[in-house]
Amino acid sequence: MSLRSQDGQRIPNSPIAAAKNSGAISEGVSQRKIAKSLKLSSSTVHNIIQRFRESGTISVRKGQSQKTILDARDLRALRWHCITYRNAIVMEITPWAQEYFQKTLLVNTIHRAIRRCRLKLYRSKKKPYLNMIQKRRRFLWAKKTVLWSDESKFEVLFGKLGRNVIRTKKDKENPSCNQLSVQKPASLMVWGCMSACGMGSLHIWKGTINAERYIQVLEQHMLPSRRRLFQGRPCIFQHDNARPHTASITTSWLRRRRIRVLKWPACSPDLSPIENIWRVIKRKMRQRRPKTVEQLEACIRQEWDNIPIPKLEQLVSSVPRHLQTVIKRRGDVTQW
Repeated sequence: MSLRSQDGQRIPNSPIAAAKNSGAISEGVSQRKIAKSLKLSSSTVHNIIQRFRESGTISVRKGQSQKTILDARDLRALRWHCITYRNAIVMEITPWAQEYFQKTLLVNTIHRAIRRCRLKLYRSKKKPYLNMIQKRRRFLWAKKTVLWSDESKFEVLFGKLGRNVIRTKKDKENPSCNQLSVQKPASLMVWGCMSACGMGSLHIWKGTINAERYIQVLEQHMLPSRRRLFQGRPCIFQHDNARPHTASITTSWLRRRRIRVLKWPACSPDLSPIENIWRVIKRKMRQRRPKTVEQLEACIRQEWDNIPIPKLEQLVSSVPRHLQTVIKRRGDVTQW
């Protein structure tokens, strides 16, 4: 269907041309047919025609669009306040903005203004708390120029679902969309060591660990791993400041064996590359989802043996970069 204006000119059959010329549409054609032929909504055609009848033009009058409540200067002040008080929520920023700008502002208005400031609300990352003494010790430790060891806890995962599930909004209470969990799942405590040369031994036991059991682990697994990986070359042994590690009988045993121990600053999991190994293995466990303790132990040992040497070299070679970051941040927490 071809539409013509009052002066007889043909109106092109496109939405853009309709927006420019539909105000002069000749009478006799219903707005519904015009909207259907031009693939526009009936309300859009009605508004354009009414605007033309009232003002003689289809263009929006100057100042007719919604004005922004906060100008560029206000946005700069809002951005400075948000960066200064990063932990403040929008509900706390809104009263400050109303008092500072002397304007009636809603929470949604402040939320949109924050996005206009090129800022976005993110969930804050969890990092260990460090006091000034711990930061200073980390800073001094980072200036130094290793067999890395650590323990980690693995739990049996229940159900078939992982962290995410694909569902509709109505399936919120559907049992097939729930992730099953138990109050005290069966778990294993795992000790392991690694270096840039390769993976060391892996020891798995149930329950907690004390100093006596930790010394047995060092005798049966750490010493053979050190001889196999370094072949008699001197090395420094690293472990964190857990109670079994810093017990008097453990330190005396290490002293008798003449094992050099790297002094470890407190709350520093970001400086140990073996933490990345645990993260990789736990991600594999979430994918495989072992149902029993025996399956969990078998999966852990299999994934431990499958860690490639280039991955270990990459992790160990990244330590100097982490140390430079610690020095740059004056001992504060880094990313890991």
